[in-house]
Amino acid sequence: MEQNLFYNEYNEPLAARLRPQDLDEIIGQQHLIGEGKVLRRMVEADRIPSMIFWGPPGVGKTTLASVIARKTKASFINFSAVTSGIKEIKEVMKKAEEDAQMGERTIVFVDEIHRFNKAQQDAFLPFVEKGSIILIGATTENPSFEVNGALLSRCKVFVLKQLSAEDIVVLLNRAIKDERAFPGKVIHIDEKDLYFIANFSNGDARMALSTLEMVVLNGEEKDGEVFISSDLIEEITSKKSLLYDKKGEEHYNIISALHKSMRNSDPDAAVYWLARMLEAGEDPLYVARRVIRFASEDVGLADPRALQIAVAAYDACHYIGMPECTDALAEAVIYMAVAPKSNATDVAYMRAREDAMKMLDEPVPLVIRNAPTRLMKELHYGEGYQYAHDTKEKLTNMQCLPDSLKDREYYSPVDQGLERQISERVKQIKEWKKKNG
Repeated sequence: MEQNLFYNEYNEPLAARLRPQDLDEIIGQQHLIGEGKVLRRMVEADRIPSMIFWGPPGVGKTTLASVIARKTKASFINFSAVTSGIKEIKEVMKKAEEDAQMGERTIVFVDEIHRFNKAQQDAFLPFVEKGSIILIGATTENPSFEVNGALLSRCKVFVLKQLSAEDIVVLLNRAIKDERAFPGKVIHIDEKDLYFIANFSNGDARMALSTLEMVVLNGEEKDGEVFISSDLIEEITSKKSLLYDKKGEEHYNIISALHKSMRNSDPDAAVYWLARMLEAGEDPLYVARRVIRFASEDVGLADPRALQIAVAAYDACHYIGMPECTDALAEAVIYMAVAPKSNATDVAYMRAREDAMKMLDEPVPLVIRNAPTRLMKELHYGEGYQYAHDTKEKLTNMQCLPDSLKDREYYSPVDQGLERQISERVKQIKEWKKKNG
């Protein structure tokens, strides 16, 4: 039989065949189930409260609930918010209550609990209160808004994090080597293609495994060996595989291209390289951090608003994520490209850093030291200090650098944007100090 994109020779999906059997097999969520972490301690001590798992799709909410049930040797009932009504809930609750009287615990797992209406959620409440069941709800929505307050108050909320591309690649590598996944087959697939599948899945392990299964079933097979090409992956995902390795040379080439395009005041090139990174699966927060660095290093005081816009773009990426944050990053990148440029602050810091590293023990001039104690005053700390706000010009002649660095100049503003005005101000300050020295 010729295989095609819709043929599956296995009865269960790959994600089901490889569902972890214990906590150590679960990928990710180490902040909850790592050694010594709170949820792991609860499970190992067999003290499981009712709880809500809140996190994006495919991060292991159902898997974690089933592992907990197996570890605690409790009956496990899986409820669907889409198909279960109040009648079904009450019937199951009655059975669970009877089992509880016989000393048998029941874990009721409710997937997409946010889809249950208030009446359906209320049906669980008396059984949770009495301890007849341990309720584990899973939701992709904020439970503060989507779960009945009375029910939520009786549950511990655990936040599950989106899986990283590295987490997904570990999962995929495990899958192609696991006999349960593709019995009798040896899978040949490049690491870069595994990263492509991981990035395509956007942190969803179930989607990543489903994609892997599709490409394996449609790969070129010979004598039990399956060869998977990038072209096949592109065909199945309907997405072009961009040349971009987040750990390799091309990663640094493209971030360099973005930085230098902005520095060269080329908004078209800058937004193109931005799109290349984001569409290839780069973390938008990484890009945003680089834009923040650019704003202070290459724009600086020529346009101080650039740093504000860069930080705002980072916040937007943090709050709304991909793909909604692409416009915020594009706005920031284009702004950086067209902004007036100055690296004077960066140059000033590097000059000062060089002297600071050479002369770490240079004493602070006495005149600008604080003198909170009598002894410090007797040692002339702060003696002769001049308060600039008390003067007409808001300027004084105090020496603020150590003697060995007196008259050293680090900051040399350029003739660009706002820094043109700053340059004039610096010139005026120096002339005043020379005249009144």
